[in-house]
Amino acid sequence: MARTLLGDSERDQFVSVLREHYAAGRLSLDELRRRAELVYASAYLDEAQAALAELPAIAGAAPATRARSAARQGWPRRRGHAHADLPQPGWTRTDERFRDPSSGQIMRVWIDPADGGRHYVPDDAAGG
Repeated sequence: MARTLLGDSERDQFVSVLREHYAAGRLSLDELRRRAELVYASAYLDEAQAALAELPAIAGAAPATRARSAARQGWPRRRGHAHADLPQPGWTRTDERFRDPSSGQIMRVWIDPADGGRHYVPDDAAGG
C-alpha cells in the first residue's frame, strides 16, 4: 500500500485539531507541544495520525479525513500557508520576511511558542 505524503496544509490541519483538544482541556501545554512536534516532523499522513492517538474525533469527521479533505479542496491555501491578518498575543516576532508570491505582499514570520507554529502576517500589520 502506498503511503500518502503529508503537506503543509495537512500539518496545519493536524495542529489545528490538537489546539482544539488543548482548548477543550484534553491536552496539557507540554503534551500539545510534544504532539505538534511529532506532526511537524512527519513526512507521511500515517505518521502524523499518531499525534492524535487516544483523542476523540472533533466535529463529526475524523481528523485525518478532515486533513485529506482540506488538502484536496485547497484549504487553507485559499489565503496561503498559515496566514493571519494580525499577530496574536503570545506570538514571537522574527526577523524573517518574504514576499508572498500570490499577493506580492511583504509578510513577516511570527512563531507561536505554544507549538512552534509559523504564522505569516502582512509586515505593515505586524508593526514593521
